[in-house]
This record gives sequence, C-alpha cells and structure tokens, in this order.
Amino acid sequence: MNVLVILAHPNTGSFNHAIADATVASLQVHRHTVMFHDLYRENFNPLLRADEIPKHAQLDRIIRDHCNEIARAQGIIIVHPNWWGQPPAILKGWVDRVIRPGVAYEFLDGDSGEGVPCGLLNARTVVIFNTSNTPPEREQAVFGDPLETLWRNCVFGLCGVTTFYRRTFSVVVTSTEQQRKEWLDEVRAISTTYFPVEPPPASR
Repeated sequence: MNVLVILAHPNTGSFNHAIADATVASLQVHRHTVMFHDLYRENFNPLLRADEIPKHAQLDRIIRDHCNEIARAQGIIIVHPNWWGQPPAILKGWVDRVIRPGVAYEFLDGDSGEGVPCGLLNARTVVIFNTSNTPPEREQAVFGDPLETLWRNCVFGLCGVTTFYRRTFSVVVTSTEQQRKEWLDEVRAISTTYFPVEPPPASR
C-alpha cells in the first residue's frame, strides 16, 4: 500500500518527530511504500498564489509532485502539534496548495462551487496524530476540539475518505520518558491496525 506521511513541526527533537519516525518505521516493516515529507525540513512554501487557485492552473513542480503523491496514496497519516486549536501555518498552507480541485475533490456539472464537492482521493483511510499541552477534558469542554472538526469534516470528509482516526497525545510538556515510550508503542499499534501487514509477493 502507498501511504503518504506528512510531518509539521519545526523542532527536530520534538515528540512529533518521534511519532513520525515510529510511524514510518512501522509502515516499512509491514511492507508498505512510504512517501514521507517533513514540511519544515523541506522548507515547504505555504503561500497560495492567486494564479494557483483555478482548477487547471500551472503548478510549481514541487506542488505537482505533492499532488501526484496524494492522488496515488492509498492511506494518509498526518503528524502535527495543536497550536491554538489549529495546525501549524506551514501545514495549513500545504492543505491550501495540495488539497485542490481536480486532485482531492471536484464539483459536479452545473455546480459553480456552492454545493458539496465530490471526493476524489484514492485514500480511504486517514490517521491524524496530534500533540497537545491541554488536558483532553479542557480541550473538549472549553474549545470543542476544533482539530477534530477540521480534519474529519472540513478536509477529508469532503475528499472521499471513509475511515478516519485521530489520536491526541497530551499533556506532552509534563510527560515522562516512560509515558512517551508507551505513547510510541500506541503509535505503532495504531499504524498496524489501520495499515496492516501487506502480503508478500506471490511466488512464481
């Protein structure tokens, strides 16, 4: 299975990086083909230009490559921190530039853009790993967990994804080394559950 993994955190020593490393390693052990992007390390440009908005716009090579990868991905995993109830700006820019018409969704004939789009993504499973320094009870009671709504309903629910799972690890800032080890074990287990072992190639 082709699985696209997107990481968005500027600190290479962050727990987000540990999550991404564990995820990629688990996928590779289970014989999946991993397409991995560390957006900060790659210095991804999040700024969407006006001439890039139309469906048939001429895209930069890097954006074309990202679009081609997400189009052929059979699964998607995104790793990022909860910053002000939102993903980092670099990841929001990735969504703006890559989750685009003709790639991730389209409007049906006669719909000028006011209706509900038809999802085009080949991927049917998306997993989101988040980190937070807000206790989950407060996140839900006070803020309403905006990241759940964003990823499940506003992005991937409109792009044809049928299986969605999101896990937030918190509170990271006060977590112990043992707690983080257990969380990484959970990351590996979740990756295996949603992206099980690929069967070996048939012998001839």
